[in-house]
Amino acid sequence: MIKIVLCDDHAVVRMGLKMLLNNHEDMEVVGEASEGNEGIQQALELKPDVVVMDLSMPHGKDGLSATSELKKLMPEVEILILTMHDDEEYLFRAIQAGASGCILKSAPQEELLGAIRSVSGGNAYLHPSATKRLMEEYLGSVKQGNHDTFNLLSDREKEVLTLIAKGFSNKEIAEQLFISVKTVETHKGNLMEKLQMKTRPELVAFALKKGLLGYGL
Repeated sequence: MIKIVLCDDHAVVRMGLKMLLNNHEDMEVVGEASEGNEGIQQALELKPDVVVMDLSMPHGKDGLSATSELKKLMPEVEILILTMHDDEEYLFRAIQAGASGCILKSAPQEELLGAIRSVSGGNAYLHPSATKRLMEEYLGSVKQGNHDTFNLLSDREKEVLTLIAKGFSNKEIAEQLFISVKTVETHKGNLMEKLQMKTRPELVAFALKKGLLGYGL
């Protein structure tokens, strides 16, 4: 029996997942949480085999931070990230945080069930279409050996870089920093020019290496 804790800020989503998973003889949902801190506590108390963790939870601790902290407290627990984002950068960040895999919320039920069974058996689950690009981005980030470029960034550019790496959109960054979207785009352009990078995943990889998210390479 695979014991599972669900961590998602939408009660309806948790209810649907619970009904789906409990309908299979080899799975049992033993706990639920609406944000990362609660998910960590549920895992510590219930000792599940797998935590199904939502990536984006606006209230409380987000999925990536919770994953990183939980893996330090319970290295044996397997974490499967749920995300709406079909983008390599989110998969990369999830794996770097300690997740065993990442699956889209739009994935078929059979894929979710297979992913849970896979990670519970100690295997990684990588979204097939993202695996090749993930490796390319990772290898590219490793080759970015120039650490001095970080010192070229202004304090505001470092703030924008951190928020980009956390997955916020240009509009959300503008709202948090009380600046215009156009100004955010200007800072982002300056970041890419100073760091000699061309893609958002490269910025995320760089932020991870610099420890801006609290966990890194």
